[in-house]
Amino acid sequence: MVSFTKLITGIALLALITIAGTAQAATYVYVSNAEDGTIGTYVMASDGTLTPAARVEAQKLVMPMAVSPDKRYLFAAARTKPVSLFTYAIDPKTGALKQLFKVPAGESFPYISTSRNGRYLFGAGYGANLVSVSAIAKDGKVSAPLQTIPTAINPHSVVIDRTNRYLFVPHLGSDLIFQFKFNPRTGKLTANTPPTVLMKAHTGPRHIIFSADNRFAYLLSELVGTVTTLSLDANTGLLTQVDVVNMLPASSKLKPGAPRVPVGAGEDTRDLSQDIWAADLHLTPDGKFLYAVERTSNTFATFSVDAATGKLTYLSSTPTERQPRGFAIDPKGKYMVVSGELSDTISVYAIGGSGALTLLKKYPTGKDSNWVEIVSFD
Repeated sequence: MVSFTKLITGIALLALITIAGTAQAATYVYVSNAEDGTIGTYVMASDGTLTPAARVEAQKLVMPMAVSPDKRYLFAAARTKPVSLFTYAIDPKTGALKQLFKVPAGESFPYISTSRNGRYLFGAGYGANLVSVSAIAKDGKVSAPLQTIPTAINPHSVVIDRTNRYLFVPHLGSDLIFQFKFNPRTGKLTANTPPTVLMKAHTGPRHIIFSADNRFAYLLSELVGTVTTLSLDANTGLLTQVDVVNMLPASSKLKPGAPRVPVGAGEDTRDLSQDIWAADLHLTPDGKFLYAVERTSNTFATFSVDAATGKLTYLSSTPTERQPRGFAIDPKGKYMVVSGELSDTISVYAIGGSGALTLLKKYPTGKDSNWVEIVSFD
């Protein structure tokens, strides 16, 4: 029979282990501040509260970021000349970033992402009309491009599917999605057959994401504010359009927009104040809801997702930060963090069971806060 003293000691030890394990679980939020040339770090508590931590230096117009699949590194691209790619080590205990490398980017990238095995970094060159592939070394250093592929006008994102075999690149200026086969061992891209999907003219395909089961892709069109559901053929890696929904309410007075000039290419003197200007979209981890932001109206659109068909149903519109550019949803699907290019704050929302967003609190950020990444260590 176990003695009372040993029993109590065992319970106490188990409690300490449990507390220690809980203490190690942490969630960190990273926000790129383009005009300041910095990346802000925030620690997220279990109730969604953020505690601002140190900002690290990057470079003016630091915008897109990507986290390595093993969560060891944060990559960031700066779009002022000389354009650069940064690698930061992520401290899993504190969330602190430590710059490891700064290398030439080759082109100005509005979007970067990694392969699912973390060995390669993809870049979409909006002004240069190309896609590039670079190797990522074990220490996180990004190589010079292994492959640079001329494509079409204004590629705006570059995303690998969940099998790590097919890569897709929406082109805002030519209304195309390029379809590539990807070799995860060599990093080489080859055109699929057919090599492109033609979308409706003057819609401006911008960002693309994939459902957790890899059956569907969702495409945000910047110039008209629509989200298109596409089915993904697991055997061929080809996309087929399923449905299209509007992200703006019927009462909206905004009109279809026009492609913006590339960053660093000079001032755009056109009157764009009433143009639709959609920015970003994300799914909740459980796949039940999709959110998209529109910059001119400063709003979020909320959609429910039909798991069987992939089709979306518009639910509501929610006001948010001024000119919302990027946002992210935490891995548990409980909270959302959104940045605004014309805001001096970021907002944290609770995601309800119906998909409704409830603003919890705003926190200070840098100038032109742009991209948001959330990393959790369990």
